[in-house]
Amino acid sequence: MATPNPSITFNGNAEEAFNFYKSVFGGEFATFMRWKDMPGGKSSPDDNKIMHASLPIGKGNVIMGGDMPSSMRSNLAVGNNFMISLECESKDEAAKLYHALAQGGTEDPMMPLGDAFWGAYAGFLTDKFGVRWMVNYTYSKK
Repeated sequence: MATPNPSITFNGNAEEAFNFYKSVFGGEFATFMRWKDMPGGKSSPDDNKIMHASLPIGKGNVIMGGDMPSSMRSNLAVGNNFMISLECESKDEAAKLYHALAQGGTEDPMMPLGDAFWGAYAGFLTDKFGVRWMVNYTYSKK
């Protein structure tokens, strides 16, 4: 069964927020990637902002998130700055959950379900109730 984890989008202060969460919960970052580290990325004012950070907390849970690109920040507000991320156990489970959640909702045109550069099968969507989801299956590293 998929594991749900919160993913929070920040308005340029993700690094400060994640360092705060690390001070509260302890542990080490599993991922801390800047926008400039994205494959094929072009230089931008957001280069040193956080594209994706993840901090394991508790048993099997992770807080994830990053900074909204500055070109899109005017659309960011409390209430639309989070999503539920599902880490699936298989590609089939990811596809099944993604398509079921997308019924009556909207698939994200920038990140529809498919292979992602971070070694996963992933996609974003907004369900018919306005809840944002990321469905992800990480390919095994052999």
